Amino acid sequence: MIYDFHTHTFLSDGENSPIELIRFAVAFGYRCVALTDHGSYSNLDFIISRVRKDCELAEKYWDIIAVPGVELTNVPSKSINDMARTAKELGAKIVVAHGESIVENVEPGTNLEAVKSKYVDLLAHPGILKLEEARLAAKNGIFLEISSRAGHSLTNGIVVNIGREAGVKFLINSDAHSNHDLFGSGMQERVGLGSGLKKDEIKEIYNKNYKEFLKKMGF
Repeated sequence: MIYDFHTHTFLSDGENSPIELIRFAVAFGYRCVALTDHGSYSNLDFIISRVRKDCELAEKYWDIIAVPGVELTNVPSKSINDMARTAKELGAKIVVAHGESIVENVEPGTNLEAVKSKYVDLLAHPGILKLEEARLAAKNGIFLEISSRAGHSLTNGIVVNIGREAGVKFLINSDAHSNHDLFGSGMQERVGLGSGLKKDEIKEIYNKNYKEFLKKMGF
């Protein structure tokens, strides 16, 4: 069963409607999918209220856990904690922080502010991750992402090595912007292996991390 906690719909820069992306996830054998469109104060209420409706609709009729959330993207680093808290108050079950990917001009300090926040659940594609950041993520129960997204995935090896040293918990996510980006059979494991994870570490992600992450979100 596939668990994927980072996807996008046409409510930001994705191609599919929320319900359409969930439907494709069901067809691909997903057990859980989180919808995490790019957000900031300008659109948090809009995104979260609408995604929640389609997640509730999907769970009513299909055998899938559909999680409404948001990815705080290119926001001032010092605003992350308050913005993440607002997102949770608006009904987001998962708050993802858009990390310092090497292919985007994310404000320096974003990773650090994200892993310090008690309202952030996942730091996505953190780029050239620092050990201090990874240790704070482990201390504060914030998961780190291994990404299959082109560009963002270039630093997966660094994230694995630094995160492993710090004792963080990993998730392997698609960062899908289209149904074509969703994980097919075996692809999630191949992304993990290509990032330098060992098979027993990937097994732990499947058997332990995904369930712990869902519990963290209240499922």
